Amino acid sequence: MKALEADGTVLWGGRFSEPLARNVKVLNASFPFDRRLAAVDVEGSIAYATALRDAGWLKPEEHEAIVSGLGAIAGDFAEGTFEPHPGDEDIHTAVERRLHELIGSAADRLHAGRSRNDQVATDLRLYLARSIDALRDQVRWVQEEIVTKAEGHLSVVMPGYTHLQPAQPILFSHWLMSFFWKLERDRERLLAARGRTNVCPLGSGALAGNPLGIDREELARSLGFESASENSLDGVEDRDFVCEFLFAASLLQTHLSSLAETLILWSSEAFDFVALHESHCTGSSLMPQKRNPDALELIRGKTGRVLGHLTALLVTLKGLPSGYNKDLQEDKEGLFDVVDTLDIELLVVADVIRRMRVKAASMAGARSPGLLATDLADYLVRKGVPFREAHRAVGHVVVSAEKLGTSIDRLPLSSYRAAHPEFSKDVYDVFDVHLSVSHRASKGGTAPDAVSQQIGRARRLLGRNIESKD
Repeated sequence: MKALEADGTVLWGGRFSEPLARNVKVLNASFPFDRRLAAVDVEGSIAYATALRDAGWLKPEEHEAIVSGLGAIAGDFAEGTFEPHPGDEDIHTAVERRLHELIGSAADRLHAGRSRNDQVATDLRLYLARSIDALRDQVRWVQEEIVTKAEGHLSVVMPGYTHLQPAQPILFSHWLMSFFWKLERDRERLLAARGRTNVCPLGSGALAGNPLGIDREELARSLGFESASENSLDGVEDRDFVCEFLFAASLLQTHLSSLAETLILWSSEAFDFVALHESHCTGSSLMPQKRNPDALELIRGKTGRVLGHLTALLVTLKGLPSGYNKDLQEDKEGLFDVVDTLDIELLVVADVIRRMRVKAASMAGARSPGLLATDLADYLVRKGVPFREAHRAVGHVVVSAEKLGTSIDRLPLSSYRAAHPEFSKDVYDVFDVHLSVSHRASKGGTAPDAVSQQIGRARRLLGRNIESKD
């Protein structure tokens, strides 16, 4: 029993006479990071103890002792008073070891028919399902701040950009609401990932199933799962649900990064469209005038790490033979890091949007007549000119203005008529940005009425999200 004497009570020590090498022990141990699964590990063990009792494998008094002991262990973890042991290679070992200390030999009956393979898969699904619920709530909070800010700036017209070049005038609220719909898709993807997470592998054993006649469907229901896994081998090796979450999280992170990058640009002196609250900025240790958007830069910077965790897990999975392999221990640290990263980022983003100041005057100053070049083409289209012909004509107008060193709204009518005979003196009415945005009134457009309708649909969605949770 040298393994037990050297390492403490390990769950697999019976056939070994030598302890793990010290460095292998460090490599093997997951307790430092999977201890966060303590609450769901205890919850799963209580449910499994009940299934064993119902199947006749635990006496009522043994079941009562196990449940009581597990409750005490959960309390120790919750209060931060749990004391790990050198032999606690993972959270499952730690809980079982402590349970034996508390209630004695009754603890030894808990693991009958169960493997750490189905145990950890169950723990991870319980943990992730609840993490997804929390993250979806936080995404909704960001969406609420977006809608509120948009409602307060329905008349602010700004330059819209493509290729980071001035393109057409749009409402600031229209730009902001574009991120509402990105985040709504993120919430939908997270919900879909949660649905495939909500399958219970407990009772699958190591790979071949449970030999003790437990009711797996009832076990699944008792833990809040929708169903039990259909195949015991698939149940223990499946990590698709982690990959799906990491993919949904990667897209969410990408959207947060895009929002952060845009606000970083727009808060710079070059744009000066928004002013970030000082509580979201830092200063320079050398240059006293600086106010740096570090919070947003960190969100942008963490995107590579989040995407990297998805790639890392996919690479891990692609080389595995069928069945459980210890490589699957690599599913947790990246997952935990992504959950923690999004958890803090979403709180920050919601606060950034709520507290940033929109600088309407700066946006107005950045509008140029060139933004309305497309409106000039539309002007000709309304007079019956084919669009491609109108496009070429306006191109000639732009070139004429460049040659004369002026803006297109200051060209004489003769220059317009030289470009196309359908131009008349009412062409100058085109150079009204408010008229321009009002023309984009179809669903999804930037017209004030269209944006108001968009906000109304968003509000109804948010209301349904709250009702569905209740």
